[in-house]
Amino acid sequence: MSSATPTSARVRRLPVVGALRLGRPSDVWFKPALSVVAAVAPPSLLLMTLGRLDLAPYTMAGSLCALYAHNRPYAARAKVLAWVILGMLGGLAVALVSASLTRNAVVLVTVGALLAAVQKAVCDATRVGPPAHVILTFVSSAALFVPQTLGQAPGHLALAAAAGVWAWLVGMAPAPLRPHGPERRATAQALNAAAAYAETARGGEEGGAGARSAAYAAVHAAWQTLLAVRNRPSTTRRALERLVIRAEVALAAPADADPARLRSWARAVRGTGRIPRTGDPRREEDGLCPDGVGPRPDGVGPRPDGAGQCRTDGGARLDDDGLRRDGDLLRERDELVGVAAERAVAPRPLWSRLGPLAPVAVRSALGCALAGYVSLALGAERPYWALVTAASLYQANITLTWSRAVQRVVGNLVGVLLFAAVAPVAQLGPLALVLCILACNFGAEALIGRNYWLGSVCVTPLALLVTELPGYQPTGELVTGRVVDTLVGALVGFVAAVAVTNRRAGRRVERALTTVDRAREHAARVAADPSSSPAALVAARRGLAAAVVDLRATADAAAGEWWQRALPLERVVLAEQAAHRTLAATVRRRGLLPDPGTTSTYTNTEGASP
Repeated sequence: MSSATPTSARVRRLPVVGALRLGRPSDVWFKPALSVVAAVAPPSLLLMTLGRLDLAPYTMAGSLCALYAHNRPYAARAKVLAWVILGMLGGLAVALVSASLTRNAVVLVTVGALLAAVQKAVCDATRVGPPAHVILTFVSSAALFVPQTLGQAPGHLALAAAAGVWAWLVGMAPAPLRPHGPERRATAQALNAAAAYAETARGGEEGGAGARSAAYAAVHAAWQTLLAVRNRPSTTRRALERLVIRAEVALAAPADADPARLRSWARAVRGTGRIPRTGDPRREEDGLCPDGVGPRPDGVGPRPDGAGQCRTDGGARLDDDGLRRDGDLLRERDELVGVAAERAVAPRPLWSRLGPLAPVAVRSALGCALAGYVSLALGAERPYWALVTAASLYQANITLTWSRAVQRVVGNLVGVLLFAAVAPVAQLGPLALVLCILACNFGAEALIGRNYWLGSVCVTPLALLVTELPGYQPTGELVTGRVVDTLVGALVGFVAAVAVTNRRAGRRVERALTTVDRAREHAARVAADPSSSPAALVAARRGLAAAVVDLRATADAAAGEWWQRALPLERVVLAEQAAHRTLAATVRRRGLLPDPGTTSTYTNTEGASP
């Protein structure tokens, strides 16, 4: 994870071409894409048959909630989706009431900016996303500029709520078929990332630091997914936890890891079959040693080497993974005890997580408000797109915010060209309009994982087509207004981000360094104490791993800020390196790795299959 390099530069170059570079698509890109289509289509088609397609924007507000929580276990997803729907309804209610009480555009922009800031802060604090606050801000901001009366608001909210319930059902629909699908995917990603790091570390290839950072982040994300549900874990989840433990072992000793076996486990986990065991299931079930001769030391029959272990060519007593077998099952059980102890820890209260996000919230409020005011000054009747553009920019730091601004502008400009081509087809009739909206919904979610600008190419015509649901509008006016609002929102929003810098970022790095040092010292003391309990050792290691991941995220966020003193990046690198050594020591203390200097030869065999 030591991806940072010591530097004293205060101002960082802002990327342009790099911001538009396409990445690999998400492993589950089709899930949100299909979910949003399934959530949007039935309400929209029903309203079309009733001749009330003008009400479709309200049902679409609820339907878009289906985009959320695809990385959460289903028990946690049910709660997250419910809160997202309630948050959407809350923002929509404020917007509808405000639109009913006043038509003063300045007041409405101010309300929209404050809503955007609250939505941004809460989504960041609760880690709801993607797509985080952007969808909620789009819904509430658009509703602010639709003519409304107080008497109409309850009915419109009821439509959004009904569509939200349908979106909740769509999001939970795969649960009966793949009840542990999200956990399986997270575990597979951790195993693949650990295998990639083992390959780069063993071959001495360039990019090893990046592979290590990605692997630690993937393992950390896997634990977050597995621990998202705090009830008693099922047998399947315990088996997945054992595999994540193996990924941790591979990170601690990449030279001794077998990338082929890790990838084999990852492939098996992605399916719907049995979870692969950390040993070879055939040999465990058949009672055979790795060489296929003689029974395993399971208490039945003679022991192959007289000491209860299968032997390798070198005579070392190893299990099927090339790891020492002494008490291995007990150790895995102890690991799960530590995981259970971590699961019992209450999450930090929301208010404590909101405090560090104050600069980002101020950026959002100021940038969105100024973007809306400038758009109004230029003659826009509905400046919500400038407001939404500004709201979508704000990331963890200035550098990322700049990249998002470049992506947003490029994507929207290409998107208006796509809208100009699609508009004649959409205007053929209500059904054609609904089908074009569904196609844009699918395209946006299918492409946005490659790069934000590519998804924006479909988001822009989607937003423009939604404005035509109440009635068709001149294409030229829509295109011109969207281009102007995009440029205004991106320019003014970025200026606000530069003006409101995160001056506390440096202090947060210092605090993160202190946290890592304390966690490392605690883990070292626990590992050195022969009387420490397994649960205490595992909890100390988990705490240290979480502190290291938090340090890297904090340092990355602070490194992109302008106008601040030089960051102690050298200390960050050294702290990470020391923490990695301590993590390896805690794993070694668990008996899963050899002590330094041992001459045992570790043998890796063919990967297990479910």
